[in-house]
Amino acid sequence: MDLFTTIVSLFGGLGLFLYGMTMMGDGLENAAGDRLKSVFDKITSNPVKGVLTGAIVTGIIQSSSATTVMVVGFVNAGLMNLYQATAVIMGANIGTTITAQLIAFKMDFLAPLCLAIGAMIVLFSKNNKKKQIGNIVLGFGILFLGLDLMKNAMSPLADSPIFTTLILKLQGKVLLGVLLGAVMTAVIQSSSASTGILVALASTGALPLSVAIPILLGSNIGTCVTAMISSIGTSRTAKKAAVIHLLFNVIGTLIFIGFATQLANVVQTITPGNDAAAVKRQIANAHTIFNVINTFLLIWFIKPLVALVNRLIPGEDEKDAIGVQYIDERLLETPVIALGQTTNELVRMGTKAKENVEFAMKAFVYNDEKALKKVYEQEKLINILEDDITKFLVKLSNSELGEEQKGMVAAMFHVVNDIERIGDHAENIADLASEKMTKNADFSEEGVKELNDIFNYTINSLEMSIECFKNYNKDKADTVRSVEDRIDSLEKQLRSSHIKRLNNGVCNATVGAIFLDVISNFERIGDHAVNIAEIVAETAYN
Repeated sequence: MDLFTTIVSLFGGLGLFLYGMTMMGDGLENAAGDRLKSVFDKITSNPVKGVLTGAIVTGIIQSSSATTVMVVGFVNAGLMNLYQATAVIMGANIGTTITAQLIAFKMDFLAPLCLAIGAMIVLFSKNNKKKQIGNIVLGFGILFLGLDLMKNAMSPLADSPIFTTLILKLQGKVLLGVLLGAVMTAVIQSSSASTGILVALASTGALPLSVAIPILLGSNIGTCVTAMISSIGTSRTAKKAAVIHLLFNVIGTLIFIGFATQLANVVQTITPGNDAAAVKRQIANAHTIFNVINTFLLIWFIKPLVALVNRLIPGEDEKDAIGVQYIDERLLETPVIALGQTTNELVRMGTKAKENVEFAMKAFVYNDEKALKKVYEQEKLINILEDDITKFLVKLSNSELGEEQKGMVAAMFHVVNDIERIGDHAENIADLASEKMTKNADFSEEGVKELNDIFNYTINSLEMSIECFKNYNKDKADTVRSVEDRIDSLEKQLRSSHIKRLNNGVCNATVGAIFLDVISNFERIGDHAVNIAEIVAETAYN
């Protein structure tokens, strides 16, 4: 096999390995669905829970880089503080060792079987859940096929004098091995892939453990490149999270550089032997032991780590008055999490719209100019949120999602539009309040009472629809519909009674026109509240 063929086969195998790993991760992620989101929702300041969260999520999505990028996104969105982020990043390093453990098993014979079974499930199953299982099995098969291709491509290296000389030069030169591992992983942007290459080389008998361990240590530094790139353009706090990831891995590597020989002795004691199968298992175990011990050692120093980063990158973020809080493009690395965060952003937008209805009513009844100003300020925010959320939904709809999640994204396009329209109607009421103030229009006590009645029903329907959407509660959708029916009938009743007041000369035509416009806006707000609730009822969320 000539050099060109070796290189092409190596990169072809690496491509299959990465594709299989991604496919398997996406399948696991979609199969986990909302349960994956709930793992992040339960993060507290308890570092142990943070580490477990990072390990579980990385084990599912098969990429510590993706988890760390997602953490940078959470920190940038203000959903996670640096202490929580540090614990999750530590856990991600443990979770990524699962891939190395899997590929260290001698399961080459399973690859064709996984490819056949996975392909049949994906091609012939109409059930989405089963298709996700098919993707997991198929991805597993492709991963091992890629690993086998890399092993075959590199098998001639075992007999190559040039490669043997290079390996001999690396022996005993730990720093050079660490540098090689860091550069290799920075280029590939996957420590799991770097470990896969090491395992493939070990399978040919070309790579001794004494050389593999320093490269492994370096790969943990190289994997930080993805998060560092991701932090460009983020908040100062998000940059700090990326630097913490780098510091954690650099400190761990510096600690273990002095104990590389002892680490080799430990894994050789666990799995004795110098044959290819034993070295494969030793590399996987070294990877796991390094990351577990590193996490155990540094978990007690989260506060000093954060303090150090705060000194390296001083200052706090300025809080933006306007903009999204829960969504960040980095979260698109894990679409299921991004979907959950979009729900939170929509709930926030809906709450702002509801508050604007309340401010508008306050301005109208009490001629409150501060409340009037607040409506116009928040309407600007609602419009910005509509634009940002819609753009994010477009990107989310093009990501790897299951059929159920795609249905949710489609529904969210409608929800964001309904909330924006509620904000517009609140602004209309504010305009009417301004007109009322300008014209010194006085309303009778009976008229104000009637407006308060329909306002209370409207706010009630809004609160229920937002709660309904937040928890995907289909049962509450019927309750919202019954409240809307009451708003419709009350609007007709108030319209009729107000016309009688006009005929009896109790109020003038200007007041009458403003009154009718206000109750019409309340009725339209109720319609949009029902739309949101019905979208929940009609979409297969569960």
